Amino acid sequence: MSSPSRFGLPSSSAPERSPNTSSLPVSRPIVDPLAFNDVHGLGGSLPGAGAGAGADEAEEDHEGERRRGPGRRTRAIDPDSIPRVKDATGEKVMESFALFLENFTDQIALPDTPASFNAAPPPATADESKFYIEQVKAMKEFELTTLYVDFGHLLEREEILARAIQSQYYRFLPYLRRALQSLIRRYEPTYLYTSTSFSSTSSANSASLTTREFNIAFYNLPLTSGIRDLRMERIGQLMSISGTVTRTSEVRPELVSGTYRCEICGTEVRDVEQQFKYTEPMLCQNSTCNNRNDWQLNIEQSKFSDWQKVRIQENANEIPTGSMPRSLDVILRSEIVERAKAGDKCTFTGTFIVVPDVSQLGLPGVNAEMMRENRGGRGEGGVASQGVTGLKALGVRDLQYKTAFLACMVQGADARAGATDVRGDLDDGDEDQEAFLNSLTQQEVDELKNMVNSDNIYQRLVQSIAPTVYGHEIVKKGILLQLMGGVHKQTQEGIHLRGDINVCIVGDPSTSKSQFLKYVCGFLPRAVYTSGKASSAAGLTAAVVRDEESGEFTIEAGALMLADNGICAIDEFDKMDVADQVAIHEAMEQQTISIAKAGIQATLNARTSILAAANPVGGRYNRKMSLRANVAMSAPIMSRFDLFFVVLDECNENVDLHIAQHIVNVHRFRDAAIAPEFSTEALQRYIRYARTFSPKLTPSASSVLVEKYRALRQDEGGPGKSNFRITVRQLESMIRLSEAIARANCQNEITPAIVREAYSLLRQSIIHVEQDDISFDDDDAPNGAPNGHGGADDDAQLDAADAAALDAAESSYQQRTSSGQAEPSLPGQAPQAASSGKKKMRITYNRYMEIMNLCVLHLSEIERESGTGVDREELIQWYLEQKEMDFETEEDLEYERELIGKALTKLAKDNYLLEIRGDIGQDLGASAEESMDSAEGANDKVHYLVHPQVDLSDLSSSIPA
Repeated sequence: MSSPSRFGLPSSSAPERSPNTSSLPVSRPIVDPLAFNDVHGLGGSLPGAGAGAGADEAEEDHEGERRRGPGRRTRAIDPDSIPRVKDATGEKVMESFALFLENFTDQIALPDTPASFNAAPPPATADESKFYIEQVKAMKEFELTTLYVDFGHLLEREEILARAIQSQYYRFLPYLRRALQSLIRRYEPTYLYTSTSFSSTSSANSASLTTREFNIAFYNLPLTSGIRDLRMERIGQLMSISGTVTRTSEVRPELVSGTYRCEICGTEVRDVEQQFKYTEPMLCQNSTCNNRNDWQLNIEQSKFSDWQKVRIQENANEIPTGSMPRSLDVILRSEIVERAKAGDKCTFTGTFIVVPDVSQLGLPGVNAEMMRENRGGRGEGGVASQGVTGLKALGVRDLQYKTAFLACMVQGADARAGATDVRGDLDDGDEDQEAFLNSLTQQEVDELKNMVNSDNIYQRLVQSIAPTVYGHEIVKKGILLQLMGGVHKQTQEGIHLRGDINVCIVGDPSTSKSQFLKYVCGFLPRAVYTSGKASSAAGLTAAVVRDEESGEFTIEAGALMLADNGICAIDEFDKMDVADQVAIHEAMEQQTISIAKAGIQATLNARTSILAAANPVGGRYNRKMSLRANVAMSAPIMSRFDLFFVVLDECNENVDLHIAQHIVNVHRFRDAAIAPEFSTEALQRYIRYARTFSPKLTPSASSVLVEKYRALRQDEGGPGKSNFRITVRQLESMIRLSEAIARANCQNEITPAIVREAYSLLRQSIIHVEQDDISFDDDDAPNGAPNGHGGADDDAQLDAADAAALDAAESSYQQRTSSGQAEPSLPGQAPQAASSGKKKMRITYNRYMEIMNLCVLHLSEIERESGTGVDREELIQWYLEQKEMDFETEEDLEYERELIGKALTKLAKDNYLLEIRGDIGQDLGASAEESMDSAEGANDKVHYLVHPQVDLSDLSSSIPA
């Protein structure tokens, strides 16, 4: 047992103490033994004072207290005069880190050789400039407060220091910041302090100077972990994690260290560190004041920094089978805020920490003692009631802490630097090509120049797109142009004209539609893949959700926002609900998403291209119907797609053979079977370089563009059969396609040849709809059956495949039995084999539409003039007079007469014409005998009128010029 003199007490006073007048707890001030190195009264004395002096001082204090009485305290000891505990390891880390920052150069230090001992040291060159010293000078020049340290440099030069920082990063972080402060104090002393006062006097300036807060950001760590790898043993370690950003909060000021003023005695307590929540001093430093609760924050003397919380989610390729993606909150501070945006795949460097769960403290059901403790009060049980309590009978504790990630650095997660910004247009709309070329190596620049200067680069790029898919050159061409994109423009009124190209692929099953979508998502880092039936309107655009901590409503990004400046691939587009399709109307044309919900009114950017894949109605594409009838889409959303590609599964022996060989080779030889001319990385660099061009229309190209748009409007389909309504959006589509083709060729001007290529692509994808030839072989004469139908109704029910088989069998039979040659066909007539009997009555669909237009317009003019119809024979005679220049022989004339007769019968059956039998002018009041006598002669007369359902306004645009 220690003697009384060890505690600084006289030996005579020990036996005289009573339990009620014990001098030990009263004479020694209450101090924290962990905060001091050598505590007075606990083994030693204050530094600078000997053992005897300490004993005499304690004896004087004890005698004075006995004279004053037990109720009064002794003279307080200034806590600032007591030295704090020093972390020897931390001080050593600080010194080593400061030396590393000061002496590091880019040159590799070679080991000494025997000849180098006698040689003079080489002179310092410009290449040996201190790497981090130059960065410190740049920090002052650009007013930055963050020093970026490459962790690879630490591992290369100071491996032991690097391992110490990595294993106990959170412990050594204050010492690393002090090392940076010492470095700035030595090289840039004027940048170390900042003024918090607006006074111009020198005394005020000296009193209001505070040390500027500096931060250190480590990057380029050797390993990157996933969110599932975070465990409790990783707390406090320096590490990197990767994930996809799903939600970002607004940037708010965070109190880093506060200065508080005691409202009772006025004492100021400086530099109170905030432990991830609002933290006040535990006790007033004034010995005569026991204030614990009444504090006022001095905002001028406190230190704040920018703060942002980011929610990240596991990457799609890191989620195990059958598991839900996990999320984690990442805290960003100071200059790294706003580095990560929703949808980015980022790598965060920092440490795994445990923070108080503020949201759990305010939940209903939490006991009153805990709430009072959270507000600064005490429970009824005093100190014993503090701490984490719960259902002790069940062995359950309330979880009032949660994990988060305190990041010091944010980087793009994609290792392919060129692929990160394949579609990245800068805010000013024009990126310097030299800046992009400087970011490449010399070998990559040479490869890029060879590609630009090579011949026929556009077609070779198309062949390198999606090499695992055989054929479909037209679809690959559209995807390449979508990756290139048009030029974004802005009018003087601030209206944005989109440059992104939207593509829709419609086709039969097993035609590689989803393969194209998957390829694009793998090619572009910022691409989102969704499925139509599993996506809602809020999931595609944006959702308003309630924040867990603040309780306020925030916006959570949907698929289109996550794919901002990228491509959103939507599979099974035809399975989407109509309400969900309507939600993306604004995003496809205006490229914005407007929200007015829960008190939030916002307009969000969705500058994305949409690549959609859809199946036709009924599973397979029906050529007898138009594109609009084959696709379950509304007209507004169809007009917003720049390109439609119809992919058909046709039976072709040669094509089927090559497809089968290609698929077997891919399964057999894997990557060796796929040998595209350009690799994926080369394609990404070329597209990134091509997007730096901003092509402009030449006067000749502009005139060709206007003429092609007029031709598109003229060629629009007939009445009631409009395949695709040509609008001004298709004109803008041609402009965007022309710009994309010019970019693919790395040209700054759009030539007429480029416009014609864009026109052919648009016409091939949208306007061209397969139509079967019109056959009249099985139609009866108009007088052979009632209303001129006969057996045609039964034949109309034949399947298209059965009709094709019958035609093929008939043609082969006629070729075997006939020795004559096929007769030349008239213009618009489908080529047919010669027959020993009559010539086959078959014309193309366009020729049938031409006959319909002529007849309907002629009948409408006569109806307006006379109010009556036209006799069948008169109409046939008029038509033959219009076509008399096309006849060479009398046989052609007779064939055309028979053809127009059957065509009129079919037009009446298709409800283009109204067929009336008998004499129109017959008196209704005639007697029955007269009517019966005239019926025999008038029974052969047929009159035609225009059917009431025909829209003549649609006919006027379809008449050939």
